[in-house]
Amino acid sequence: MIKRFVTFLVVLAVAIGAVAAWAWRDYQHYIHSPANINEPTSYLVKKGQYYNALVDDLNDKSIIGNALYMRVLARIEPALSSIKAGEYRLEPGMSPHDIVKKIANGDTVRYQFTIIEGSRWSDLRASLAKETMLGQSLEGKSDEQVLEALGLEAKSPEGMFLAETYQFERGMSDIDLLARANKALQNTLDAAWASRREKLPLNSPYDALILASIVEKETAVPEERPRIAGVFTRRLERGMRLQTDPTVIYGMGDAYKGNIRRSDLRKATPYNTYVINGLPPTPIAMVGPDAIQAAVSPASGNELYFVARGDGSHHFSATLTEHNKAVARYQLKRTKNYRSSPEN
Repeated sequence: MIKRFVTFLVVLAVAIGAVAAWAWRDYQHYIHSPANINEPTSYLVKKGQYYNALVDDLNDKSIIGNALYMRVLARIEPALSSIKAGEYRLEPGMSPHDIVKKIANGDTVRYQFTIIEGSRWSDLRASLAKETMLGQSLEGKSDEQVLEALGLEAKSPEGMFLAETYQFERGMSDIDLLARANKALQNTLDAAWASRREKLPLNSPYDALILASIVEKETAVPEERPRIAGVFTRRLERGMRLQTDPTVIYGMGDAYKGNIRRSDLRKATPYNTYVINGLPPTPIAMVGPDAIQAAVSPASGNELYFVARGDGSHHFSATLTEHNKAVARYQLKRTKNYRSSPEN
């Protein structure tokens, strides 16, 4: 009797072992085999969603077909149960294990938003409003309210966001993206100011930002930026007016229709550097790191003037006589394909 019982237990153990081995192989095969994804799919994990709810949703959407094995997976690999909210891109060939690993790692879809060098705050605000993947919170807010929301003590949002490309996740707010861009600007500006050339005619990092914005608007040729900054630096040192057209255009606002008349050069605005001394009160555009560096490290030399050649570059002159000759050559005899700045 005892012998038969022992035999039974052995047979039962073998059977259980065989079933367990089969189940383990089936489990391993399932979690590492391709899930039911026929084309790239966007999948959203909600805030506060738990692992079991994720499994149920994937099962309901027929992306996976064995919720039990998915729950076993979380028992065997507990780290995978700590899922993170966001938008995920599921690709054909991904296994159930790949899916939950991606979600546990927070490998969300990333979008890009670019602040263009030389663009204005009004341009940036309009671009943010068109970005459908960003949460919108700026509508109806005045510039002062935007600055308050960002915690910025500035005269204007103009120039306060570094011209770079930023990655963001779906649902990130426009104000949060601006906060990142402002922090990037502050870090870049602080570092540049700390390494600035000695005895610059600039009183603060904000002055450097203003000058950088003028440099940014005057040229898009990288190697010209320090040279342009050098001209303006020497003018400031000598008490000469900057006499730069982009400041006139900025001060004209909506009145600018594509041309600057002589009367516009004489019309007093806070930004018209043909009329005012020194720098305008705020930046006139968003700037990139190169323009900031040019403003604090201007090229040396004796040039006090420059004029656009019409191909996007500039002719630089040390004397007014030479400058007037260059104006006659490049400005008064413009060709059909004349350009004051490079085409984007």
